Amino acid sequence: MASEHIEKKLKLLPDLPGCYLMKDINSKIIYVGKAKNLKNRVRSYFKSSHEGKTAKLVSEIYDFETIVTSTDKEAFLLEITLIQKHKPHYNIKLKRGTGYPYIKITNEKDPVLKIESQVKKDGGYYFGPYPNVYAAQETLQLLQKVYPLRRCHGYQKRPCLYYHMGQCLGACFKEVPPEEYAKNIKKIKSFLNGNVKGIKKELTYKMQQAAENMEYERAGELRDQIRYVEMTVERQKIISNDNTPRDLFSFYMDKSWISIQVFFIRQARLIKREKRLFPCIDTSEAELASFILQFYNQKNRLLPKEILVPAKLDKEILSEILGIPIKTPKRGPKKELLELATKNAQLILEEKFRLLELDDRKTTGAMKELTDALGLPLGHRIEAFDHSHIQGSDLVSAMVCFIDGRPEKKEYRKYKLQTVDHADEAASTREVIYRRYSRLAKENRPLPDLILMDGGEIQVEAAKDVLENQLGLAIPVAGMVKNDHHKTADLLRADGHKLGLDPKSEGFYLLQRIQDEVHRFAIAFHRQVRSKNSLSSRLERIPGVGPKTRIKLLRQYGSLKKVAQASLEELQALGISKKVAQTIKLSLNPTEKDSKNKNKM
Repeated sequence: MASEHIEKKLKLLPDLPGCYLMKDINSKIIYVGKAKNLKNRVRSYFKSSHEGKTAKLVSEIYDFETIVTSTDKEAFLLEITLIQKHKPHYNIKLKRGTGYPYIKITNEKDPVLKIESQVKKDGGYYFGPYPNVYAAQETLQLLQKVYPLRRCHGYQKRPCLYYHMGQCLGACFKEVPPEEYAKNIKKIKSFLNGNVKGIKKELTYKMQQAAENMEYERAGELRDQIRYVEMTVERQKIISNDNTPRDLFSFYMDKSWISIQVFFIRQARLIKREKRLFPCIDTSEAELASFILQFYNQKNRLLPKEILVPAKLDKEILSEILGIPIKTPKRGPKKELLELATKNAQLILEEKFRLLELDDRKTTGAMKELTDALGLPLGHRIEAFDHSHIQGSDLVSAMVCFIDGRPEKKEYRKYKLQTVDHADEAASTREVIYRRYSRLAKENRPLPDLILMDGGEIQVEAAKDVLENQLGLAIPVAGMVKNDHHKTADLLRADGHKLGLDPKSEGFYLLQRIQDEVHRFAIAFHRQVRSKNSLSSRLERIPGVGPKTRIKLLRQYGSLKKVAQASLEELQALGISKKVAQTIKLSLNPTEKDSKNKNKM
């Protein structure tokens, strides 16, 4: 049931299009949505029954705000901007970028055919994406042999090897007319857009000519190229009679989860597929529309000439935003392909449900056990800290991050302690907590729902004091206490009370995983720092080796053993004088010095 505060705000909602932002108890934005009618859409969250992820979202909403827009199109664009800015927990979020390669014809005086991983607005012609790098490389090599452009680095007064092989038009030693490039570029674009008959006909003719001239090796090479065209380009079923590059989106939704399929149609054939699975808050059509806009907002995403989508999507607004036609096929192979994508989405979702049910108990279920035990509202993000040193030297701290019970390794952080020069757990905790959360507050980035310290009351009290008295932040802190066998035993509350979690519960297993992970990460970082410091200190004691020389050696070799094994010539190649190089060798290889002394005797 909605609170009195929310009930009052619901009465003030306008009958206008716009975006709404749902907030949790800490005023953190946890969901962003759009609506044609804000009043009807926002009220539906609190006046209707829900299940699954939507029910979890509603249970965490303590407040909301709305932003009115002039049109539905503005609401679409604003929603994507707000999702990218705030990264709400309950929204579909796509990672930026893709690793798929493209074939590019450069836009320059002497154009080149090359493989690129990034699409840039440089006037070049990009084709792709390709399912893998190998397929792109094979296609590139075929085109370079049949329709050569420039393969060399440019004018160099003499023909390059590629020119003699017939794979370069000769920009290396002569001025190539633009018309000659344009002729081959036209054929390359035609091939990349699906017209393979021309290249097969040309290759077959060249093969027959080579055979007649008894150039059998050349004929065999051309035969292999024809087979490659047949195997890689023609082996797939033709989707349509035209060569328009298309992307196709379809979905299947069940139990508040949406399964999305993306088919890439190039050269009139299906060349690649992507699949995504997300918990769903809004209607399936709204979620798919949001997914499509984020999909093409990613780095290296090249818009096709046309997009195919299911019937109920708002195609007019999407088309206006993306600037390309968006259609729903009514009949024929494209309609069959849309149905196939829907069937694939359904199969993947049904296959995943069982795994999701099992995994939920170990992740979000375990997270709820921990927050319930501490008397906290359900959260999603835990950050845990541990310190490491040997007899007070090489002091470091490390932080790991778990979101909904899963490690988020890209959020892990390492800290070399700057204000602590001896073993002091409280001082180490104060420094690392202040550095971490003063920065998050300054950058206005999301704060964790719970901080866990690997240790007892000393670490917990120090962290709590810095957060409350220095930073003014109200983030719950708890400790992970180990027993005499150095195994996870208890969860320590901020008031010093130990909570005896059931050792067989998922909450206890999660606590154990977090403690083991932060300890492993801190130890690994400490070993790395100690190793570097050990190498650096040995080098410092060698006469003639200053900071610059030390840095050169560290970057080049990384270990004392490798420095000792390096020859005098290799050391001198780094810009080290012969005398200093000899001193380094004798200092790190005392046996060489002894053997030289014996030889003198």
